[in-house]
Amino acid sequence: MKAVVFERFGGPLTIGEVADPAADDDGVVIKVEASGLCRSDWHGWQGHDPDITRLPHVPGHELAGVVAETGKNITRWRPGDRVTLPFVCGCGTCPECVAGNHHICDRQFQPGFTGWGSFAQYVSVKYADVNLVRLPREIDSVTAASLGCRFSTSFRAVVAQGQVASGQWVAVHGSGGVGLSAIMIARACGAQVIAVDIDAKVLDLARRLGADATIDARDNADVPGSIREITGRGADVSIDALGSVTTCSNSILCLRKRGRHVQVGLLAGDDYLPRIPMHAVIGRELQICGSHGMQASRYGQMLEMIVSGKLNPAALIGKTIPLEDAPSELAKMGRFGAVGITVIDRFP
Repeated sequence: MKAVVFERFGGPLTIGEVADPAADDDGVVIKVEASGLCRSDWHGWQGHDPDITRLPHVPGHELAGVVAETGKNITRWRPGDRVTLPFVCGCGTCPECVAGNHHICDRQFQPGFTGWGSFAQYVSVKYADVNLVRLPREIDSVTAASLGCRFSTSFRAVVAQGQVASGQWVAVHGSGGVGLSAIMIARACGAQVIAVDIDAKVLDLARRLGADATIDARDNADVPGSIREITGRGADVSIDALGSVTTCSNSILCLRKRGRHVQVGLLAGDDYLPRIPMHAVIGRELQICGSHGMQASRYGQMLEMIVSGKLNPAALIGKTIPLEDAPSELAKMGRFGAVGITVIDRFP
C-alpha cells in the first residue's frame, strides 16, 4: 500500500510503498477514507513523542473509514462497517479501563504513535471491540476524521474536565483545530466565549464560530487583564488549546476566583516544564486539570449533537488534500498561520 513514511526524526517525509497491515486477533484493518493532519503528528515526526520508538514510521491518528478485515476474536464488527475511533485506544482490561478511563489506559494503543498510523491506504487498529465507534449515516468520513483527536479532545475538555455550564465565561487560548472546536462546543453548552490568538484570520473564523469576543495577543501585553475586563471577574473556565509557557500562564491568570484551567495543548521543547503562577492557584483556589482525548464510550453525546445540528465540526475543515500532498502539509505544521483543519480524503 501507499503511505507517508519517515525514516528519521525530522528527516524527509516521503510517499512510499509499504506492506499491507494485518489484523491482530483483537483488532481490525480499516480502509482509510479520511485522515486529519494534526500538530501532534508534527510533534511525532520531530521526535517529541516517546511512544514512537521504532523507525521507519507512518504518522496519522485522526481517521475514519471502512472495516476491511477482522481478527479472530472480534465480535462487534464486520467488513463494510463505517467507523471512526479515538486516538487513544484502551485495552479494556487494565484498572483504568475497568474504571471507564480508556483514554488514559495503562496499555494504550495509539495509531500513528505506538503503531503505524492512518496516512496510508490501510491501518491496523488494536482493541477494536472496545474502541471503534459506528458512524451515523448523517456524518461523512471527512467530518468523522476531524473528530478523532482535536474535536473529541475539545469535547471532553469543555464538557467533562471544564464542566462548562450555560452562562459561564470561557476563555480559549489558541484558535487552531483544538481551540476552534472548544469555541464551538462551549457555545453549544450556552457559555460566552473569548478567543485568544495571534492571527487575525483565525480570530475572524473564531467569531464566525460563535466567539463573543476576541483578543489579538500580538497587540496585547496583558491578555489576562483584558479577559478580566471583558468578563468582570475573570473566566469561569480557561483552556490552553495551544501549549506554551505563555498561553498556560495566561490561561491560569485570567481565571476568576475558584475558576478552572484545563490544559489540552502539548508543551514540548523548551516549554516542556513550564513555570506555573502557583501563587494565583493558591490565593484564588484555582483548579488545574489535564485533558487527554476522550474514550469511545463517550462519543454518543457528541455524535448526537452533531446529527441534531447543535455542533457542526464540518465548519472547522479548511481544506481537503490527496495523500501525496500530506508530506508538505505536515511539514508546514511547524509554523502557525493555518486556518481550519486539513484532511486527507484521496488515496491512490
